Amino acid sequence: MLAVAAAVLLPSLTAVSCGDRPSGVAVGAAVRGTVDEIVEAPGSVTARAAATLSAPADGTLADLRVDAGDRVIKNQIVAVVDSPTTRQRRADAQRALDQAGAGGGVPSGGTAGFTAVRRRTDKQAAKAFDAARDAARQIADPALQAVLLEQVDAARQQYAAASETAAAAVRSVQRGVAGLSRAVGALTAAQRLQAQQAYDLAAAAEDALTLRAPVAGVVQLGGTASGGTPSLTDLLSAGTSSATGSLPSTPTATLPGVDTAVPEGAVVSAGTPILTVVDTGRLGLVAEVDETDVLLVKAGGRATAELDAATGATYSASVRSIDLLPTTSARGGVSYRVRLDLAAGTYGDGTSAPAPRPGMSAVVRLRVRQAADAVTVPASAIVSADGRDTVWAVRDGRAERVPVTLGVQGESVVQVTSGIGAGQRIVIAGADQVAAGQELP
Repeated sequence: MLAVAAAVLLPSLTAVSCGDRPSGVAVGAAVRGTVDEIVEAPGSVTARAAATLSAPADGTLADLRVDAGDRVIKNQIVAVVDSPTTRQRRADAQRALDQAGAGGGVPSGGTAGFTAVRRRTDKQAAKAFDAARDAARQIADPALQAVLLEQVDAARQQYAAASETAAAAVRSVQRGVAGLSRAVGALTAAQRLQAQQAYDLAAAAEDALTLRAPVAGVVQLGGTASGGTPSLTDLLSAGTSSATGSLPSTPTATLPGVDTAVPEGAVVSAGTPILTVVDTGRLGLVAEVDETDVLLVKAGGRATAELDAATGATYSASVRSIDLLPTTSARGGVSYRVRLDLAAGTYGDGTSAPAPRPGMSAVVRLRVRQAADAVTVPASAIVSADGRDTVWAVRDGRAERVPVTLGVQGESVVQVTSGIGAGQRIVIAGADQVAAGQELP
């Protein structure tokens, strides 16, 4: 269970010793004040969004247009990969498209010739679709891969419809219900469609070699860090990347002291991380809240955070969401991730604290309950007796045990909802030394 702290706006309690000699027993009074119940949890700073751009295909990093620390805008070109294989596919598709546009390949007569050409065109289309699908599957970015695969499937369905139209035209000619011109037109249309689709798919694969920033943010060369640091997924406030950015697995470890960033001109394989764009426009926090406390946390609740990297600074935060499913905490217990929006921080003297970086460790204090204008007593005044919470009240100069009902509980001050009222004199220290009927000043 996480530690609980309290913040309270409370008039000072007065205390006197019992008798002429100090006895450790102190008497004060219940007063009205405000009590905050705080749940404390470990956490880390998160970025609003991030995406690692990887090489879409085998080739060479021909152009790296940014450096580490550069700020980029969304859709800005950041790198270009040169893939001879992809470039050749587009060139071949262009030649086939030019030939189809010239009207070659359609027989001048005979339905047998029409059938043979249609079947040959079907085979060319199937080959082109398979090649496009294989090329798309090599792309590491799952979102971009999905887009290209959908494009291949749509093209395949469109061509299948055109091929069936050509076959129906040939059958009409064979039955004598249509002229050859209809079959020629249908077959020519199917050939041109197949050539155009092959070119479009090859062009899309080549266009994917130009890497664009999926989000605005700061550039970090390479992929995510390996070792004992948080994964990029953990550094995201939303938990997912942009539709055009991927979150690759942790890269293979390299020799100590060797830069893992890919330099311009280097040979890359499909899936090699080139750079990561991190959107720091809105920082957040992820706190790991123990299962014993998470039901007290509500969306919109206020919180503060202290960072190991900014000693003495306090940052304001507010709860954005609480995960439904649990995670296993570092201590082996069950905890739930609470996601918060992080505001600016200040030092004790009022000066501004520096903007944190994603992944920095934090101690998050969430205010889960508050009682304003409540009857409050020091936590040290509460004594458990026979399974009930009690206080020693001072009535007519003697100690009397009084059962009380507690409300919001802080670390040093608690709310009393019934049993005593404001102004009631009570024992606030040394309660274990008091007996019923004992004289107290």
